[in-house]
Amino acid sequence: MGSPGFRAITLLYSLISTTCGALMMFYLREISVFGHGLETANKLLGSTPHDQLLIQTSDAFAGLLLCVIGVVLFMVSFVKDREFQSFFAKGCVLIHVATALWRVYFERRIEDLASDWPRQAVGDILMAVSWVFFLVYTWREKYD
Repeated sequence: MGSPGFRAITLLYSLISTTCGALMMFYLREISVFGHGLETANKLLGSTPHDQLLIQTSDAFAGLLLCVIGVVLFMVSFVKDREFQSFFAKGCVLIHVATALWRVYFERRIEDLASDWPRQAVGDILMAVSWVFFLVYTWREKYD
């Protein structure tokens, strides 16, 4: 029997991932302005029509990838094998920590994103911590 916490976390992350992906595909400009401010969003969306098309295409594919990740998380949420759940949670911790490190070492060097990376890195760490809490909870459940 699997953990109900695993299902709750994966369904929540599935909803977040799918929503963010759909917003990136269909409302990129609005999301960029909301997340970065008008001036930075204009810089990030490109200066020439060719650049704008490439950036829009790239961001649409990134949004599609997020939607696919959301669907995979939805499917994974119904797995009841505790060993798999533990393995999956450890992988998610690793991915979130790696993403936070990427932001610290690379995104902070990009002038237009320099003000956003601390907030995003904290978000990545908090997402990793949610999986760590799940692992601690299942470890406690297993050995009590």
